[in-house]
Amino acid sequence: MESFDVVMWMDITVCLFLTILLILWLCFVVRREQVLVTYYTNLLFSNLIQFSAMIFWKSNKGHEYYTTETIFIGIYLFGLMANLEFKMCIAAERCFLITCPQMNCIRQTKGSLLVSVLVWILCVITAPLCIVLNHQFSITILVFNLSPMFILSFAWTLRALPSATSVPTDEKRRVLGTLVVLLLNHFLMIFPMAVCCTSTFRYRMDFPYSVISLFLLSPFMDLVLFVFMRKGPIDRLLARLCFCGMDNIAGDLSVTPTVTTPV
Repeated sequence: MESFDVVMWMDITVCLFLTILLILWLCFVVRREQVLVTYYTNLLFSNLIQFSAMIFWKSNKGHEYYTTETIFIGIYLFGLMANLEFKMCIAAERCFLITCPQMNCIRQTKGSLLVSVLVWILCVITAPLCIVLNHQFSITILVFNLSPMFILSFAWTLRALPSATSVPTDEKRRVLGTLVVLLLNHFLMIFPMAVCCTSTFRYRMDFPYSVISLFLLSPFMDLVLFVFMRKGPIDRLLARLCFCGMDNIAGDLSVTPTVTTPV
């Protein structure tokens, strides 16, 4: 059994079970505490779609290859596109919380529901077109187009942190931690697979096993992402790692050095 087969079975068993539990818990939290977790819940649903495609692939591997592969690609591509776009929604929401606190339409319930519906509609329309045209090329274009947006969201947020005085320090740490996880997930697990799709590789078995394994581990990072989005022990960890001096950033920047002019 190859390494990516082991990771796929881990996705189908462990990650699928944890994702279902987290979705049920999120539904309970939203009903009781009215916490806005719309984008993240939709992100988990997109992972469920990818898991269902993996289960279909494993259960029908001995049947007609072309039909099985087409159905698998269609389901998996639909879930993957939704996954990437909802990650971008989370990054944009976290970025706007720091850079544009007054622009809270994307963080309101109605606005987030509208954006989520538009994302699903876009995936329903574009996924069949990508299969008809070239699914590898299409998903590569999507990954490459979203890459600068993840970088800009992180850089813009990092630059605006000192001036975001209305946002508590612990919330700043969680926002920055969330963006770091999204950035690492995109460029360490998803981006290498997109690079392979643009190279001379033509078939799945030609891809490096390490690249496929990292790509299939992306749903586990989506579970880790939730830890950085919630209040809890992660706040203390973030403060000890690299954000313990964030309280002094604004004060350091506000101090203007005095320049003495020689007489």
